[in-house]
Amino acid sequence: MPGLESVGVAMGKGSVTATPVLIDIDSSNLDESPCCGIKDPSHPGLVGKRCWLKTQFKLGLKAKSLVGPDGKPGCYIEYLPGEFAWRGVSAAGYMFIHCLWNHLKKHQHKGWASAMIEACLSDAEAAGMNGVAVMTRDGPFLASRSVFLANGFKLADTAPPDYQLLVRKFKAGAADPRFKGGYERKAARFNRGLTIIRSAQCPYIAKFAAEIVQAAEEEYHTKPKIVDLESCRDAQDAPTPYAVFAVVYKGRILADHQISRTRFCNIMDEVLR
Repeated sequence: MPGLESVGVAMGKGSVTATPVLIDIDSSNLDESPCCGIKDPSHPGLVGKRCWLKTQFKLGLKAKSLVGPDGKPGCYIEYLPGEFAWRGVSAAGYMFIHCLWNHLKKHQHKGWASAMIEACLSDAEAAGMNGVAVMTRDGPFLASRSVFLANGFKLADTAPPDYQLLVRKFKAGAADPRFKGGYERKAARFNRGLTIIRSAQCPYIAKFAAEIVQAAEEEYHTKPKIVDLESCRDAQDAPTPYAVFAVVYKGRILADHQISRTRFCNIMDEVLR
């Protein structure tokens, strides 16, 4: 993106720049930096996310925020070496993008997402990696698949119900990343009652998980089992490609991503009919 600046410190409140600024978020500025569009410092998901980030920085995770000319953060990207990915993938040797999110509509369609992808590609190439991988899906899911295809990514693998694993390779002969698979078998391990699988990787999970627990207890008189993913190995062995959040009922996946209380109740009513 022409004119894009990159800095390693967070901007102060109310700062204004002539061009978008790419902020490197790390342990030194994490508590003052924007994260996933959440402004409330007491937000339970944000507190958990920041603790999670501090542990992942030690494994090579990089987080960046793009601040617009108005001084407001509008885009966030997070990636790390594929062997440490919190998704149901095998992507060793690749940089893996967890999320790319342009969370302000006024900053969309300006090439900012492509600028952040280019930053990731540069970091991966400098680290001598095989390339960059990312997971997308047909339904609503962070950045659209089209932005990655426009930046040279190709399909490497698919997983049900509608997931794709995309890759942009630097080394043509490198083995493709792939989905772990075996998701039905993994879900069958949670064959008693209702189970909620969660992690701190996404700060919004805390809210959705709490609402589902409350609904399960109030509407269906059942206390869900909570499974907290404590490591990337736990995530890679989870029963869904997305990995970091799922709702399982008697071995059956009811939700493979965050859902609202209302959506959970609608699904449960169908299951229990």
